[in-house]
Amino acid sequence: MSRLLSGDLPRSRALAVLLALLLVGLAAAPFLFPGTRSLNVAAKIAVFVLLAASYDLLLGYAGIVSFAHTMFFGIGGYGVAIAMARLGSGWGALAAGCLAALALSLAVALAIGLLSLRVRAIFFSMITLAVASFFQILASQLSGVTGGEDGMNVRLPEPLGSKLVAYYLVFAAALALFLVLLRVVNSPFGRVLLAIRENEFRAEAVGYRLVNYRTAANCLAAAAATAAGILYAIWLRYTGPQATLSFDIMVDLLLMVVIGGMGTMYGAAVGATVFVVAQSYLRDGMKALSGALAGVPLLPELFHPDRWLLWLGVLFVLSVYFFPFGIVGQLRARAARAGA
Repeated sequence: MSRLLSGDLPRSRALAVLLALLLVGLAAAPFLFPGTRSLNVAAKIAVFVLLAASYDLLLGYAGIVSFAHTMFFGIGGYGVAIAMARLGSGWGALAAGCLAALALSLAVALAIGLLSLRVRAIFFSMITLAVASFFQILASQLSGVTGGEDGMNVRLPEPLGSKLVAYYLVFAAALALFLVLLRVVNSPFGRVLLAIRENEFRAEAVGYRLVNYRTAANCLAAAAATAAGILYAIWLRYTGPQATLSFDIMVDLLLMVVIGGMGTMYGAAVGATVFVVAQSYLRDGMKALSGALAGVPLLPELFHPDRWLLWLGVLFVLSVYFFPFGIVGQLRARAARAGA
């Protein structure tokens, strides 16, 4: 188990239980939580765990604040959709779409890294925001290629027509790629990224070329985000600007990483799960609570389902207050104090 987790054990009994419950819940989701909606939520959790983990590689380990991460997510979805529309619905077309999407993402990430990571962090963030906005506009306006604002349906090979088969493909691929990212951050390369994040001047003084390491991290994160986009398109059988390129997704990603705990990788898994579950079921819970409080002054309106975004924001503020280092960081700190 230690080898599978790259030696990075949870280091907290509560965290180990949380991760075990998450793994078992996702692995058995089609049987534990029957119903289309529940399966959709489980698949979204699997995809966003991978997407958040890829962003944590940038933000938590390399200290890079990028606003272009959803662009690579979108490239994955559009790569598959365009290939299947042009080449048919066979496995060859699916493979071609995946390879083309990965190649484009790596080329763009390499260009952004080499040309932009030499500047100060805030300027790099602005450059990535501009590039992501340009790509979103391009996807919306090239309706002949991308379907425009309506997006594109994804035609899949026959075995993936089964939701059960598609779900386990998404789950298995997301889990495997998450373990790869966990291995990366616990390798010498990952330790160099942490050294650069903590003190870039010292890291450069001992001989590490900052731009090379940051560009490599940018490319790895882009490839993982592209894979997440491919899996999401396979699951939804659709891709579009709002589904994969919206800036709202970028904000959600940032919240997932911060809630779970930056620079922990497990935090991405916990944060993505908490956020997706809250996003999917908070409104229903508020509707039930508002009905239960009928007749009480003000409270039914305060907990009206239309105000779910307000309460989602409140939950985020409370999580930051009670877990300043993220859920995973706080659990590990408590375990360390208990063992001291």
